Amino acid sequence: MSEAHLTISAISAAIRTVRGHRVLLDADLARLYDVETKVLNQAVKRNQQRFPSDFMFQLTLEEMANLRSQSVTSSWHGGRRFPPYVFTEQGVAMLSSVLASPCAIAVNIEIMRAFVRLRQVLAQHADLAMRIDGLEAQRGKHQGENEHHFRIVFEAIHRLINDGVKGSEAGKIGFETE
Repeated sequence: MSEAHLTISAISAAIRTVRGHRVLLDADLARLYDVETKVLNQAVKRNQQRFPSDFMFQLTLEEMANLRSQSVTSSWHGGRRFPPYVFTEQGVAMLSSVLASPCAIAVNIEIMRAFVRLRQVLAQHADLAMRIDGLEAQRGKHQGENEHHFRIVFEAIHRLINDGVKGSEAGKIGFETE
């Protein structure tokens, strides 16, 4: 696998949300590992006991259609006849024991880094929201002339946060089912 394809941002772009889980498609993983999807899935099937349903699951036809409609390429993952398997972070980690080549180990390390980075970004956003809430709670103590300035600042902060959330949602790849 060339290093250009193995960046955290490239891996992060392949992470989708399905059934409330952040997952990678079998075809995307196969591309990262530089193996055929069929080879990856055969290795998993030979070691089925290592992949419980919270590590890996197969998409429904409806989920597959939803992903296909969100994809910008016309030939979505080679015109598959069967819905793909998807792997959660734990499933990807388990792949390192099934695909033990040096390439697979290196790819797994980068995928784990991408999942960790995604969690860090989400945690930072939550931390910022808590800090702003704390500042707003303190606002009540500063009445009078400064109240107008606090209101302007907090309205601007909320606009920035809401615009950022809308922007990240618009660029988000994947979908969530009920």
